[in-house]
Amino acid sequence: MEHILSGIALFLIILSTGGFIVYIIRQNNSVFRYAYWVLFTGFLFQTLFLVYRYIALGTVPVINLKMSLAFFAWSIIGAYLLFQVKFRLMVLGSFVAPVAAFFMILSSALPHLPDTVPPVLKGIWLLLHVIPMFLGDGIFAIAFVSSVMYLVQERQIKRKTRGTLFKRLPSLETLDSINHYSLVYGFPLITIGMITGAAYAQAVLGSYWRWDPKEVWSLVTWICYAILLHERLAVGWQGRRSAIMSIFCFMMLIFTFLGGGILLDSYHSFGDFGGGTKLP
Repeated sequence: MEHILSGIALFLIILSTGGFIVYIIRQNNSVFRYAYWVLFTGFLFQTLFLVYRYIALGTVPVINLKMSLAFFAWSIIGAYLLFQVKFRLMVLGSFVAPVAAFFMILSSALPHLPDTVPPVLKGIWLLLHVIPMFLGDGIFAIAFVSSVMYLVQERQIKRKTRGTLFKRLPSLETLDSINHYSLVYGFPLITIGMITGAAYAQAVLGSYWRWDPKEVWSLVTWICYAILLHERLAVGWQGRRSAIMSIFCFMMLIFTFLGGGILLDSYHSFGDFGGGTKLP
């Protein structure tokens, strides 16, 4: 059943990505509606898949890289669906859907591994730690996408090459507003995730902080986002400077997520490129 659900979700998300690409080329509203509802349906199937895995594992399905990538793609799509309701920007899906599809394809390409779940990963603390972190990461993906769109649009304006793409992208003010709201909504979530992660470590390992490489890089990423949010709210950063910093912060987030899980010797490690989370 899980293979059917994940296969349908992958197919629909890739199909919707193609639809969003066609939309940005042809600017046909009916194509957007088709792509949007296909993506929404794919999101529902991905939700069912994750719920099925949760029931089967007895814990949040993020115990290896394959599942974590699928969960990350789900959080990105969920964040997009919420932002679409608020901003009604049809073109946003043309940039977000390919990002989500990329992580879904990566997840599907990794081999299926035995479901070995240590007892310490079955408590409520993992749920309280993982859900806010992934939701915050999904929202930060929206900030990243809007920042890329901002720089592209700004470049066209400065070069006075207001061609086809210029007409399709939102105004700089709208894109900067998306960046702002993404930070305002995403930062509290990852903060909650880090606090519950520390409490989880204390409950399971007897220490709030162990200088684990992924813990350190997560803190560095959190500080980068904290600086960006402070500069936006207190100093008044807007526009290009904020967009560049958002892109940098998201690159840090991806390094922490993938690099911390694959390259670094950490008890958060995914092991041999997809294996389960290590524990000391």
